[in-house]
Amino acid sequence: MNHNQFDQKSHAWSALFSEPMSDLVKRYTASVLFDQRLWQADMTASLAHADMLCHQGIIKEQDYADIERGMGLIQAEIKSGQFEWKLDLEDVHLNIEARLTQLVGDAGKRLHTGRSRNDQVATDVRLWLRAEMDLMGGLLHDLQLALLEVAERHTDVIMPGLTHLQVAQPVSFGHHLLAYVEMFSRDAQRLSEVRSRTNHLPLGAAALAGTSYPLDRARVAITLGMVDEQGRPQVCQNSLDAVSDRDFAIEFASAASLCMVHISRMSEELILWMSQNFGFIHIADRFTTGSSIMPQKKNPDVPELARGKTGRVVGHLMGLLTLMKGQPLAYNKDNQEDKEPLFDTVDTLKDTLRIFTDMIGGQFNPATGQKEGGLTVNAINMAQAARRGYATATDLADYLVKKGLPFRDAHETVAHAVKAATALQLDLSELSLAQLQGFNAAIESDVYDCLSLRGSLEARHVLGGTAPQQVQAQIERHRRRLGVLSGCDSK
Repeated sequence: MNHNQFDQKSHAWSALFSEPMSDLVKRYTASVLFDQRLWQADMTASLAHADMLCHQGIIKEQDYADIERGMGLIQAEIKSGQFEWKLDLEDVHLNIEARLTQLVGDAGKRLHTGRSRNDQVATDVRLWLRAEMDLMGGLLHDLQLALLEVAERHTDVIMPGLTHLQVAQPVSFGHHLLAYVEMFSRDAQRLSEVRSRTNHLPLGAAALAGTSYPLDRARVAITLGMVDEQGRPQVCQNSLDAVSDRDFAIEFASAASLCMVHISRMSEELILWMSQNFGFIHIADRFTTGSSIMPQKKNPDVPELARGKTGRVVGHLMGLLTLMKGQPLAYNKDNQEDKEPLFDTVDTLKDTLRIFTDMIGGQFNPATGQKEGGLTVNAINMAQAARRGYATATDLADYLVKKGLPFRDAHETVAHAVKAATALQLDLSELSLAQLQGFNAAIESDVYDCLSLRGSLEARHVLGGTAPQQVQAQIERHRRRLGVLSGCDSK
Protein backbone atom coordinates (compact mmCIF):
# COMPACT_ATOMS: atom_id res chain seq x y z
CA MET A 1 0.00 0.00 0.00
CA ASN A 2 1.42 3.43 -0.87
CA HIS A 3 0.98 6.59 1.11
CA ASN A 4 -1.85 7.85 -1.13
CA GLN A 5 -4.09 4.90 -0.25
CA PHE A 6 -5.13 6.32 3.11
CA ASP A 7 -5.81 9.79 4.50
CA GLN A 8 -2.49 11.43 5.23
CA LYS A 9 -4.26 14.24 7.07
CA SER A 10 -5.99 12.00 9.62
CA HIS A 11 -2.95 12.37 11.90
CA ALA A 12 -0.26 14.97 12.36
CA TRP A 13 2.32 12.26 11.67
CA SER A 14 0.65 9.94 9.11
CA ALA A 15 2.73 10.82 6.01
CA LEU A 16 5.45 8.48 7.29
CA PHE A 17 3.20 5.43 7.48
CA SER A 18 2.14 2.99 4.79
CA GLU A 19 -1.09 1.72 6.33
CA PRO A 20 -3.78 3.23 8.54
CA MET A 21 -4.11 2.52 12.24
CA SER A 22 -6.53 -0.28 13.00
CA ASP A 23 -9.79 0.68 14.66
CA LEU A 24 -8.90 -1.38 17.73
CA VAL A 25 -5.54 0.36 18.15
CA LYS A 26 -7.22 3.70 17.51
CA ARG A 27 -9.63 3.12 20.37
CA TYR A 28 -6.89 1.68 22.58
CA THR A 29 -4.50 4.60 22.16
CA ALA A 30 -6.87 7.56 21.91
CA SER A 31 -7.37 9.78 24.94
CA VAL A 32 -9.81 12.36 23.62
CA LEU A 33 -12.77 10.74 25.37
CA PHE A 34 -11.30 11.73 28.73
CA ASP A 35 -8.65 14.40 28.12
CA GLN A 36 -11.06 16.77 26.42
CA ARG A 37 -11.63 18.26 29.86
CA LEU A 38 -8.22 19.90 29.37
CA TRP A 39 -9.55 22.02 26.50
CA GLN A 40 -9.54 25.32 28.37
CA ALA A 41 -6.00 24.81 29.71
CA ASP A 42 -4.88 23.74 26.22
CA MET A 43 -6.28 26.87 24.62
CA THR A 44 -4.88 29.13 27.32
CA ALA A 45 -1.40 27.65 26.91
CA SER A 46 -1.65 27.79 23.11
CA LEU A 47 -2.56 31.48 23.17
CA ALA A 48 0.34 32.24 25.48
CA HIS A 49 2.64 30.30 23.14
CA ALA A 50 1.29 32.14 20.09
CA ASP A 51 1.74 35.51 21.82
CA MET A 52 5.37 34.63 22.49
CA LEU A 53 5.96 33.38 18.92
CA CYS A 54 4.62 36.67 17.62
CA HIS A 55 6.66 38.74 20.08
CA GLN A 56 9.80 36.87 19.03
CA GLY A 57 9.08 37.38 15.34
CA ILE A 58 8.66 33.65 14.72
CA ILE A 59 5.12 34.10 13.39
CA LYS A 60 3.52 37.23 11.95
CA GLU A 61 1.10 39.50 13.79
CA GLN A 62 -1.65 38.51 11.36
CA ASP A 63 -1.06 34.84 12.19
CA TYR A 64 -1.39 35.63 15.89
CA ALA A 65 -4.58 37.62 15.28
CA ASP A 66 -6.03 34.72 13.25
CA ILE A 67 -5.11 32.25 15.99
CA GLU A 68 -6.81 34.41 18.63
CA ARG A 69 -9.92 34.73 16.46
CA GLY A 70 -10.03 31.01 15.74
CA MET A 71 -9.57 30.08 19.39
CA GLY A 72 -12.47 32.35 20.31
CA LEU A 73 -14.71 30.53 17.83
CA ILE A 74 -13.59 27.13 19.13
CA GLN A 75 -14.24 28.17 22.71
CA ALA A 76 -17.78 29.18 21.79
CA GLU A 77 -18.32 25.85 20.01
CA ILE A 78 -17.09 23.82 22.98
CA LYS A 79 -19.16 25.77 25.49
CA SER A 80 -22.29 25.39 23.37
CA GLY A 81 -21.69 21.67 22.82
CA GLN A 82 -21.30 22.09 19.06
CA PHE A 83 -17.63 21.11 18.89
CA GLU A 84 -17.12 17.70 17.31
CA TRP A 85 -14.53 15.63 19.18
CA LYS A 86 -13.00 13.12 16.75
CA LEU A 87 -11.48 9.84 17.84
CA ASP A 88 -9.29 9.84 14.72
CA LEU A 89 -7.49 12.89 16.10
CA GLU A 90 -6.52 11.01 19.27
CA ASP A 91 -6.47 13.75 21.88
CA VAL A 92 -7.63 17.18 22.91
CA HIS A 93 -4.57 18.86 21.41
CA LEU A 94 -4.93 17.57 17.85
CA ASN A 95 -8.70 18.07 17.90
CA ILE A 96 -8.32 21.75 18.74
CA GLU A 97 -5.41 22.27 16.36
CA ALA A 98 -7.25 20.59 13.49
CA ARG A 99 -10.35 22.71 14.03
CA LEU A 100 -8.22 25.84 14.30
CA THR A 101 -6.62 25.05 10.95
CA GLN A 102 -10.06 24.55 9.42
CA LEU A 103 -11.10 27.98 10.68
CA VAL A 104 -8.00 30.09 10.03
CA GLY A 105 -5.87 28.10 7.58
CA ASP A 106 -2.07 28.23 7.67
CA ALA A 107 -1.97 30.30 10.86
CA GLY A 108 -3.37 27.27 12.68
CA LYS A 109 -0.57 25.12 11.28
CA ARG A 110 2.04 27.60 12.51
CA LEU A 111 0.82 27.44 16.11
CA HIS A 112 2.76 24.24 16.82
CA THR A 113 6.09 25.86 15.95
CA GLY A 114 8.65 25.30 18.70
CA ARG A 115 6.57 22.89 20.75
CA SER A 116 5.56 19.22 20.89
CA ARG A 117 2.57 17.43 22.31
CA ASN A 118 5.02 16.24 24.96
CA ASP A 119 5.59 19.67 26.50
CA GLN A 120 2.08 20.75 25.52
CA VAL A 121 0.29 18.09 27.56
CA ALA A 122 2.66 18.54 30.51
CA THR A 123 1.77 22.24 30.52
CA ASP A 124 -1.96 21.64 30.10
CA VAL A 125 -2.17 19.17 32.99
CA ARG A 126 -0.24 21.54 35.27
CA LEU A 127 -2.52 24.46 34.40
CA TRP A 128 -5.66 22.38 34.87
CA LEU A 129 -4.48 20.86 38.15
CA ARG A 130 -3.41 24.26 39.47
CA ALA A 131 -6.95 25.58 39.00
CA GLU A 132 -8.46 22.48 40.60
CA MET A 133 -6.17 22.81 43.62
CA ASP A 134 -7.22 26.43 44.02
CA LEU A 135 -10.83 25.27 44.09
CA MET A 136 -10.05 22.51 46.59
CA GLY A 137 -8.27 25.00 48.84
CA GLY A 138 -11.55 26.90 49.05
CA LEU A 139 -13.49 23.70 49.76
CA LEU A 140 -11.10 22.80 52.58
CA HIS A 141 -11.57 26.30 53.97
CA ASP A 142 -15.35 25.81 53.97
CA LEU A 143 -15.13 22.39 55.63
CA GLN A 144 -12.90 23.73 58.38
CA LEU A 145 -15.30 26.60 58.95
CA ALA A 146 -18.26 24.21 59.16
CA LEU A 147 -16.42 22.17 61.79
CA LEU A 148 -15.54 25.33 63.72
CA GLU A 149 -19.16 26.44 63.80
CA VAL A 150 -20.31 23.08 65.21
CA ALA A 151 -17.40 23.00 67.65
CA GLU A 152 -18.21 26.48 68.95
CA ARG A 153 -21.79 25.46 69.71
CA HIS A 154 -20.58 22.43 71.67
CA THR A 155 -17.50 23.49 73.60
CA ASP A 156 -19.27 22.60 76.87
CA VAL A 157 -20.69 19.28 75.67
CA ILE A 158 -18.89 16.37 77.33
CA MET A 159 -18.23 13.13 75.50
CA PRO A 160 -15.99 10.15 76.27
CA GLY A 161 -12.53 10.47 74.82
CA LEU A 162 -11.47 7.02 73.66
CA THR A 163 -8.26 5.11 73.26
CA HIS A 164 -8.44 1.58 71.83
CA LEU A 165 -12.18 2.38 71.54
CA GLN A 166 -12.32 2.20 75.35
CA VAL A 167 -13.49 5.11 77.50
CA ALA A 168 -10.38 6.99 78.55
CA GLN A 169 -11.06 10.58 79.71
CA PRO A 170 -13.81 13.15 79.28
CA VAL A 171 -13.31 15.60 76.43
CA SER A 172 -15.26 18.46 74.95
CA PHE A 173 -17.10 17.55 71.75
CA GLY A 174 -15.88 20.84 70.34
CA HIS A 175 -12.32 19.82 71.19
CA HIS A 176 -12.83 16.52 69.39
CA LEU A 177 -14.00 18.27 66.21
CA LEU A 178 -11.03 20.64 66.33
CA ALA A 179 -8.74 17.65 65.88
CA TYR A 180 -10.17 17.33 62.36
CA VAL A 181 -9.74 21.05 61.76
CA GLU A 182 -6.04 20.55 62.48
CA MET A 183 -5.91 17.67 59.99
CA PHE A 184 -7.67 19.60 57.25
CA SER A 185 -5.51 22.66 57.86
CA ARG A 186 -2.45 20.49 57.16
CA ASP A 187 -4.17 19.16 54.04
CA ALA A 188 -4.64 22.74 52.83
CA GLN A 189 -0.97 23.49 53.52
CA ARG A 190 0.08 20.41 51.57
CA LEU A 191 -2.07 21.39 48.60
CA SER A 192 -0.52 24.86 48.64
CA GLU A 193 2.97 23.36 48.61
CA VAL A 194 2.08 20.98 45.77
CA ARG A 195 0.58 23.89 43.84
CA SER A 196 3.85 25.79 44.13
CA ARG A 197 5.82 22.91 42.63
CA THR A 198 3.17 22.29 39.97
CA ASN A 199 3.29 25.91 38.87
CA HIS A 200 6.39 25.54 36.65
CA LEU A 201 6.36 25.82 32.86
CA PRO A 202 7.38 22.82 30.70
CA LEU A 203 6.37 24.50 27.41
CA GLY A 204 9.36 25.19 25.21
CA ALA A 205 11.08 21.94 26.09
CA ALA A 206 9.50 20.65 22.84
CA ALA A 207 9.75 16.87 22.33
CA LEU A 208 12.67 16.31 24.71
CA ALA A 209 15.70 18.41 23.74
CA GLY A 210 14.45 21.97 23.53
CA THR A 211 14.15 23.75 20.17
CA SER A 212 16.21 25.77 17.73
CA TYR A 213 13.66 28.58 17.64
CA PRO A 214 14.45 31.65 19.79
CA LEU A 215 11.67 31.10 22.31
CA ASP A 216 11.11 33.36 25.31
CA ARG A 217 9.91 30.76 27.81
CA ALA A 218 9.94 33.27 30.67
CA ARG A 219 7.39 35.41 28.80
CA VAL A 220 5.06 32.40 28.48
CA ALA A 221 5.47 31.57 32.16
CA ILE A 222 4.57 35.13 33.17
CA THR A 223 1.58 35.16 30.83
CA LEU A 224 0.30 31.92 32.36
CA GLY A 225 0.92 33.05 35.93
CA MET A 226 3.62 30.44 36.44
CA VAL A 227 5.58 32.70 38.74
CA ASP A 228 6.88 32.64 42.31
CA GLU A 229 5.73 34.90 45.15
CA GLN A 230 7.98 37.68 43.87
CA GLY A 231 6.51 37.42 40.36
CA ARG A 232 9.58 35.74 38.88
CA PRO A 233 8.92 33.19 36.11
CA GLN A 234 9.14 29.53 37.10
CA VAL A 235 10.38 27.55 34.11
CA CYS A 236 11.35 23.86 34.04
CA GLN A 237 15.12 23.95 33.64
CA ASN A 238 15.80 20.59 31.97
CA SER A 239 13.96 19.69 28.78
CA LEU A 240 14.11 15.93 29.42
CA ASP A 241 12.67 16.32 32.90
CA ALA A 242 10.12 18.90 31.75
CA VAL A 243 8.31 16.55 29.36
CA SER A 244 8.56 13.36 31.42
CA ASP A 245 8.07 14.55 35.01
CA ARG A 246 4.83 13.62 36.71
CA ASP A 247 6.00 14.26 40.28
CA PHE A 248 3.42 17.00 40.61
CA ALA A 249 0.58 14.57 39.81
CA ILE A 250 1.93 12.00 42.26
CA GLU A 251 2.39 14.64 44.96
CA PHE A 252 -1.17 15.81 44.44
CA ALA A 253 -2.48 12.23 44.58
CA SER A 254 -0.53 11.75 47.81
CA ALA A 255 -1.96 14.92 49.37
CA ALA A 256 -5.43 13.94 48.19
CA SER A 257 -5.03 10.43 49.61
CA LEU A 258 -4.06 11.78 53.01
CA CYS A 259 -6.99 14.20 52.97
CA MET A 260 -9.34 11.32 52.11
CA VAL A 261 -7.80 9.27 54.94
CA HIS A 262 -8.71 12.11 57.32
CA ILE A 263 -12.23 12.15 55.90
CA SER A 264 -12.39 8.38 56.28
CA ARG A 265 -11.37 8.58 59.93
CA MET A 266 -14.09 11.15 60.55
CA SER A 267 -16.54 9.01 58.58
CA GLU A 268 -15.82 6.02 60.81
CA GLU A 269 -16.61 8.10 63.90
CA LEU A 270 -19.79 9.54 62.38
CA ILE A 271 -20.94 6.01 61.55
CA LEU A 272 -20.24 4.81 65.10
CA TRP A 273 -21.78 7.88 66.73
CA MET A 274 -24.96 7.55 64.65
CA SER A 275 -25.47 3.87 65.57
CA GLN A 276 -27.98 2.96 68.27
CA ASN A 277 -25.17 1.64 70.47
CA PHE A 278 -23.76 5.17 70.69
CA GLY A 279 -26.62 7.52 69.81
CA PHE A 280 -24.36 10.57 69.97
CA ILE A 281 -25.48 12.33 66.79
CA HIS A 282 -28.16 12.55 64.16
CA ILE A 283 -27.26 13.04 60.49
CA ALA A 284 -29.81 14.89 58.36
CA ASP A 285 -32.07 12.57 56.38
CA ARG A 286 -30.83 13.80 53.00
CA PHE A 287 -27.48 12.12 53.69
CA THR A 288 -28.95 8.75 54.65
CA THR A 289 -30.93 5.96 53.03
CA GLY A 290 -33.34 3.29 54.21
CA SER A 291 -33.39 -0.45 53.83
CA SER A 292 -35.33 -2.34 51.16
CA ILE A 293 -36.44 -4.90 53.75
CA MET A 294 -36.03 -3.38 57.23
CA PRO A 295 -38.30 -0.32 57.60
CA GLN A 296 -36.65 0.92 60.80
CA LYS A 297 -33.22 1.41 59.21
CA LYS A 298 -31.52 4.73 58.53
CA ASN A 299 -28.11 4.06 57.01
CA PRO A 300 -25.21 6.56 56.99
CA ASP A 301 -24.48 6.04 53.29
CA VAL A 302 -22.47 9.24 52.74
CA PRO A 303 -19.83 8.54 55.41
CA GLU A 304 -19.73 4.88 54.38
CA LEU A 305 -19.16 5.77 50.73
CA ALA A 306 -16.49 8.31 51.64
CA ARG A 307 -14.75 5.63 53.67
CA GLY A 308 -14.88 3.37 50.62
CA LYS A 309 -13.83 6.04 48.13
CA THR A 310 -10.72 6.61 50.21
CA GLY A 311 -9.45 3.24 49.00
CA ARG A 312 -10.17 4.32 45.44
CA VAL A 313 -8.10 7.50 45.78
CA VAL A 314 -5.24 5.72 47.54
CA GLY A 315 -5.35 3.16 44.72
CA HIS A 316 -4.89 5.94 42.18
CA LEU A 317 -1.79 7.08 44.06
CA MET A 318 -0.37 3.57 43.89
CA GLY A 319 -1.24 3.42 40.19
CA LEU A 320 0.60 6.65 39.42
CA LEU A 321 3.67 5.58 41.36
CA THR A 322 3.71 2.27 39.52
CA LEU A 323 3.15 4.05 36.20
CA MET A 324 6.37 6.03 36.60
CA LYS A 325 8.64 3.52 38.29
CA GLY A 326 10.09 1.87 35.19
CA GLN A 327 10.02 4.65 32.62
CA PRO A 328 13.26 5.72 30.96
CA LEU A 329 13.69 9.34 29.91
CA ALA A 330 12.02 11.09 28.25
CA TYR A 331 8.32 11.03 27.32
CA ASN A 332 6.63 7.65 26.85
CA LYS A 333 3.07 6.78 25.87
CA ASP A 334 2.67 5.27 29.35
CA ASN A 335 2.13 8.82 30.58
CA GLN A 336 -1.23 8.95 28.87
CA GLU A 337 -2.36 6.72 31.74
CA ASP A 338 -1.76 9.50 34.28
CA LYS A 339 -4.93 11.38 33.39
CA GLU A 340 -7.83 9.12 34.29
CA PRO A 341 -6.60 8.41 37.84
CA LEU A 342 -5.70 12.06 38.29
CA PHE A 343 -9.06 13.25 36.99
CA ASP A 344 -10.96 10.77 39.15
CA THR A 345 -8.95 11.74 42.23
CA VAL A 346 -9.81 15.39 41.69
CA ASP A 347 -13.49 14.66 41.11
CA THR A 348 -13.76 12.36 44.11
CA LEU A 349 -12.03 14.73 46.52
CA LYS A 350 -14.01 17.77 45.36
CA ASP A 351 -17.36 16.01 45.66
CA THR A 352 -16.45 14.58 49.06
CA LEU A 353 -15.35 17.94 50.47
CA ARG A 354 -18.54 19.62 49.23
CA ILE A 355 -20.88 17.01 50.64
CA PHE A 356 -19.11 16.80 54.00
CA THR A 357 -19.24 20.56 54.43
CA ASP A 358 -22.99 20.42 53.92
CA MET A 359 -23.42 17.31 56.08
CA ILE A 360 -21.44 18.78 58.99
CA GLY A 361 -22.46 22.41 58.87
CA GLY A 362 -25.80 22.38 57.08
CA GLN A 363 -27.04 24.70 54.35
CA PHE A 364 -27.81 28.38 54.78
CA ASN A 365 -31.50 29.14 54.31
CA PRO A 366 -32.00 32.76 53.18
CA ALA A 367 -35.64 32.66 54.32
CA THR A 368 -34.73 31.92 57.94
CA GLY A 369 -31.25 33.42 58.01
CA GLN A 370 -30.02 30.20 59.65
CA LYS A 371 -28.02 27.12 58.81
CA GLU A 372 -30.32 24.12 58.49
CA GLY A 373 -29.45 20.45 58.56
CA GLY A 374 -25.99 19.36 59.53
CA LEU A 375 -25.14 17.39 62.64
CA THR A 376 -27.53 17.25 65.58
CA VAL A 377 -25.79 16.35 68.84
CA ASN A 378 -27.27 14.32 71.71
CA ALA A 379 -25.35 15.76 74.67
CA ILE A 380 -27.16 13.58 77.22
CA ASN A 381 -26.12 10.33 75.56
CA MET A 382 -22.54 11.58 75.27
CA ALA A 383 -22.34 12.43 78.96
CA GLN A 384 -23.89 9.13 79.99
CA ALA A 385 -21.35 7.26 77.89
CA ALA A 386 -18.51 9.20 79.51
CA ARG A 387 -19.72 8.10 82.94
CA ARG A 388 -19.76 4.42 82.03
CA GLY A 389 -16.04 3.85 81.72
CA TYR A 390 -14.48 5.44 84.84
CA ALA A 391 -13.34 8.35 82.68
CA THR A 392 -12.18 10.35 85.72
CA ALA A 393 -9.82 7.69 87.07
CA THR A 394 -6.79 9.62 85.87
CA ASP A 395 -8.11 12.70 87.64
CA LEU A 396 -8.16 10.77 90.91
CA ALA A 397 -4.57 9.69 90.30
CA ASP A 398 -3.59 13.32 89.62
CA TYR A 399 -5.39 14.33 92.83
CA LEU A 400 -3.31 11.86 94.83
CA VAL A 401 -0.09 13.06 93.17
CA LYS A 402 -0.94 16.59 94.29
CA LYS A 403 -1.31 15.16 97.80
CA GLY A 404 2.29 13.96 97.59
CA LEU A 405 1.92 10.40 96.35
CA PRO A 406 4.32 9.32 93.54
CA PHE A 407 2.40 8.91 90.28
CA ARG A 408 3.07 5.16 89.94
CA ASP A 409 1.78 4.58 93.47
CA ALA A 410 -1.22 6.79 92.74
CA HIS A 411 -1.86 4.82 89.55
CA GLU A 412 -1.92 1.53 91.49
CA THR A 413 -4.13 2.97 94.22
CA VAL A 414 -6.73 4.17 91.71
CA ALA A 415 -6.65 0.80 89.94
CA HIS A 416 -7.71 -0.82 93.24
CA ALA A 417 -10.45 1.80 93.64
CA VAL A 418 -11.78 1.15 90.12
CA LYS A 419 -11.75 -2.58 90.77
CA ALA A 420 -13.79 -2.11 93.92
CA ALA A 421 -16.20 0.31 92.26
CA THR A 422 -16.69 -2.16 89.39
CA ALA A 423 -17.58 -4.91 91.84
CA LEU A 424 -20.12 -2.59 93.48
CA GLN A 425 -21.38 -1.41 90.06
CA LEU A 426 -20.74 2.18 91.07
CA ASP A 427 -18.90 5.06 89.46
CA LEU A 428 -15.89 6.44 91.35
CA SER A 429 -17.88 9.57 92.09
CA GLU A 430 -20.57 7.40 93.72
CA LEU A 431 -18.18 5.89 96.29
CA SER A 432 -18.50 7.40 99.75
CA LEU A 433 -15.70 9.49 101.19
CA ALA A 434 -15.02 6.73 103.73
CA GLN A 435 -14.73 4.17 100.96
CA LEU A 436 -12.31 6.39 99.03
CA GLN A 437 -10.25 7.10 102.14
CA GLY A 438 -9.94 3.34 102.52
CA PHE A 439 -7.63 3.44 99.51
CA ASN A 440 -5.66 6.47 100.70
CA ALA A 441 -6.13 8.47 103.91
CA ALA A 442 -5.07 11.73 102.20
CA ILE A 443 -8.32 11.87 100.22
CA GLU A 444 -10.65 14.66 101.38
CA SER A 445 -14.10 15.85 100.43
CA ASP A 446 -12.75 18.06 97.63
CA VAL A 447 -12.01 14.86 95.72
CA TYR A 448 -15.51 14.96 94.27
CA ASP A 449 -14.68 18.10 92.31
CA CYS A 450 -12.10 16.20 90.27
CA LEU A 451 -14.28 13.08 89.99
CA SER A 452 -17.05 14.95 88.17
CA LEU A 453 -17.01 15.05 84.38
CA ARG A 454 -17.20 18.84 84.40
CA GLY A 455 -14.36 19.14 86.88
CA SER A 456 -12.23 16.79 84.83
CA LEU A 457 -12.89 18.78 81.67
CA GLU A 458 -12.15 22.16 83.17
CA ALA A 459 -9.01 20.93 84.91
CA ARG A 460 -7.27 20.47 81.56
CA HIS A 461 -6.69 24.17 81.13
CA VAL A 462 -3.41 23.85 79.26
CA LEU A 463 -2.46 24.85 75.72
CA GLY A 464 -4.02 22.26 73.44
CA GLY A 465 -6.17 20.87 76.26
CA THR A 466 -9.88 20.15 76.32
CA ALA A 467 -10.98 22.78 78.88
CA PRO A 468 -13.76 24.88 77.30
CA GLN A 469 -11.68 28.09 77.64
CA GLN A 470 -8.85 26.43 75.73
CA VAL A 471 -11.24 25.10 73.09
CA GLN A 472 -12.68 28.57 72.55
CA ALA A 473 -9.19 30.03 72.27
CA GLN A 474 -8.34 27.45 69.60
CA ILE A 475 -11.54 28.25 67.72
CA GLU A 476 -10.60 31.93 67.64
CA ARG A 477 -7.08 31.05 66.48
CA HIS A 478 -8.48 29.01 63.62
CA ARG A 479 -10.94 31.76 62.70
CA ARG A 480 -8.09 34.26 62.45
CA ARG A 481 -6.11 31.79 60.36
CA LEU A 482 -9.05 31.28 58.03
CA GLY A 483 -9.75 35.01 57.86
CA VAL A 484 -13.34 34.87 59.16
CA LEU A 485 -15.29 36.76 61.79
CA SER A 486 -15.89 35.44 65.28
CA GLY A 487 -18.74 33.02 65.69
CA CYS A 488 -21.22 35.59 66.97
CA ASP A 489 -20.63 37.79 63.90
CA SER A 490 -20.70 35.10 61.22
CA LYS A 491 -23.61 33.28 59.68
